[in-house]
Amino acid sequence: MYLPLESHDPSHYRFDDIIHLLPDETVLVLNNTKVLPSKLVGKRASGAVLEALLTREIEKGKWEALIKKAKKIKSGETLFFGKTLKAEAIERLEDGSWVLSFEEPTQLSKKLDKEGYAPLPPYISRKNADELTSLSDKERYQTVYAKKQGAVAAPTAGLHFTNGILEKLSERKIPIEEVTLHVGRGTFEPVKVDDPRQHRMHEEQYEIDAGVWSRLNHYQKEGRRIVAVGTTVVRVLETLAKEDEPRLSGTTQIFIYPPFQFKMIRGLLTNFHLPKSTLLMLVASLCGRQRLLSCYEEAVREKYRFFSYGDCMLLI
Repeated sequence: MYLPLESHDPSHYRFDDIIHLLPDETVLVLNNTKVLPSKLVGKRASGAVLEALLTREIEKGKWEALIKKAKKIKSGETLFFGKTLKAEAIERLEDGSWVLSFEEPTQLSKKLDKEGYAPLPPYISRKNADELTSLSDKERYQTVYAKKQGAVAAPTAGLHFTNGILEKLSERKIPIEEVTLHVGRGTFEPVKVDDPRQHRMHEEQYEIDAGVWSRLNHYQKEGRRIVAVGTTVVRVLETLAKEDEPRLSGTTQIFIYPPFQFKMIRGLLTNFHLPKSTLLMLVASLCGRQRLLSCYEEAVREKYRFFSYGDCMLLI
């Protein structure tokens, strides 16, 4: 779905039409985070089966995790995942998640690649996934430009791109820049309060190269249109733009909802999101709540696919 931000109605295209839809003065910004195989199937010493999703690295080898069937777990207990991973359950946090400390923390990334599954959203069913399915999911739930491992969910707007499409955009002399935001549970945690101002975002780690930030500021002064591929890119750039002396790496808890004055981005490529999500509110900040809801109604009529592996909309 193509939605001009000025006044026109939405129109419908194939995704590869983006090669021609983007204006000449566009600068495209991607999130190059790489998804960690952070879904683990394991058991307690008693043999009871459990499933864990690693959501945030606190320090080397120590992670926050959401654990299914965790009611009987006790602090200090050892949990076993696959054939090679062991973790001590350190403490249960107020929100119900656990802090896990893994043995051999320097080997954790390599062991996760072997033992972990792609952290697919819960609405994508994978019962008794065999090795082939696991490898396929690990490959597909990843952008073609993923580089820096650390996300527990894919920046799904980027899944639409192929190397061929990126090459065609480069041939048009459209600058393509990269930032990193390791997607965590904060991006998908629903808003459960009536007043959005009371919603608390979880921290997510980001980083951006000094040269990239310098070029983006130069492009903006030239009047170029900075288009974010995904809400995660928006969150990085708007976090930096609101600071007088921006930190080029750190964590962000920025929550963008109407009304919001964007300082950096002037366009967005994004998927269709769940109701009551912070993602939906971010997009509404760019195009207006009623206009966004009208677009979603049309997307339903046109049988668009929603969520992670679904279709997308380009707002410029």
